[in-house]
Amino acid sequence: MSLIQGIHHYCIGLSYLCALLLELARLFWPGKGWRVAGLVFGAAGLFAHTAYLLFNQPSPAVPYGSLLILAWVLALFYLYGTVHHAKQAWAVFVLPVVLGLVVASRLLLTATPDTTAFDAAGWLAGDRFWGAVHGVLILLASVGVSVSFLASVMYLIQARRLRKKLAPASGVPMLSLERLETMNRRALNVAFPMLTAGLFLGSILLPEAYAFGDNWLSLKVLSTLGLWVVFLVLLYLRYGAHVPARRLAVFSIVAFALLLVALVAAHPYAVGGAK
Repeated sequence: MSLIQGIHHYCIGLSYLCALLLELARLFWPGKGWRVAGLVFGAAGLFAHTAYLLFNQPSPAVPYGSLLILAWVLALFYLYGTVHHAKQAWAVFVLPVVLGLVVASRLLLTATPDTTAFDAAGWLAGDRFWGAVHGVLILLASVGVSVSFLASVMYLIQARRLRKKLAPASGVPMLSLERLETMNRRALNVAFPMLTAGLFLGSILLPEAYAFGDNWLSLKVLSTLGLWVVFLVLLYLRYGAHVPARRLAVFSIVAFALLLVALVAAHPYAVGGAK
């Protein structure tokens, strides 16, 4: 089984890597063929990614599973954006994040094999239903943080190009600063209530059989709480202090770093096991 899992990870990663290389080649040698080939490899990676999730059903409560599920959602985001924003180098920014999450998922699976089988019927029955709701809310918040991160990176690069007065046609084609700032704002506005509701449910669902330090002082909980605080600061800076968008972009990148820490940390529920 571990060999099959490893092959699936490699197939997913190699497909996304080929798609990224083809998109990079399109920047140096413009042509429709590069883009079509990149989309084919990207779609193949998403197909393998989806098949892996359906066949193995990794638990979102374990680090490798949460990373792989988030990577799948962002892969959908990549394909949609590449088709919708055909003139921009959308894939050049999104695919490295997707690929990095897949690689991190594989490394975590090697270090700590998944022994928690994900039973969809079990998660939707009894008390575990709210655990599934908690997981969905945190996943949606994670997607929002990731989109905010991508928009922030593109915003900082685009702002730097404008400060240096570079020609619009030079370098990597991107969306305007206004559209990137709007994307960042909308992602944060959607992610914050999702994260807040997910944290509230998670605090109720923490295993009572474990000591205070094993629950509230775990790396998973502390990093998620830290992410919520960063979100709160971001919202205040945007709507209260009205700081420049460039500083907000930096805070959004910090929020994404905290998100990665939260995702790779062991979940108290997974450690405690099913009741």
